[in-house]
Amino acid sequence: MLYHSLGELPLFNPDIEASEPVPVVTFREHILASDALLIASPEYAHGVTGAIKNALDWMVGNETLVNKPVALLNASPRATHAQAALREIVSTMSARLVDEACITIPILGSGFSEDDIVQRPDIKSALLTALSFLKAAVQSAPLE
Repeated sequence: MLYHSLGELPLFNPDIEASEPVPVVTFREHILASDALLIASPEYAHGVTGAIKNALDWMVGNETLVNKPVALLNASPRATHAQAALREIVSTMSARLVDEACITIPILGSGFSEDDIVQRPDIKSALLTALSFLKAAVQSAPLE
């Protein structure tokens, strides 16, 4: 499993896209080396956060997400706008959205720690099931 900090990416600018800033190249290489992506985005002002949108914008001009299995994780049942926007964005980028692995877990305002979240049987079960579907999508992917 690989985690990449989005804070290192410069603001997307098509004028500097061809110069391939090092953080963008590293981010793209991490995605290409991954079997699948799990994107967890909070909702901000009825949309995807600027950091996640910026990261995805850097990947639009290449084929990094083409046929890449992607799952979306939403931590709030109220955050429907960001989820819909993410679905549209990754679909436009030709990612393979794994619907069965896209879940909402109701933890908004719960005050749960990371340990509390994974120890709750309902949440743990939902996460494990979603990850199983994502793994199955990776295993069933055609060889390139």
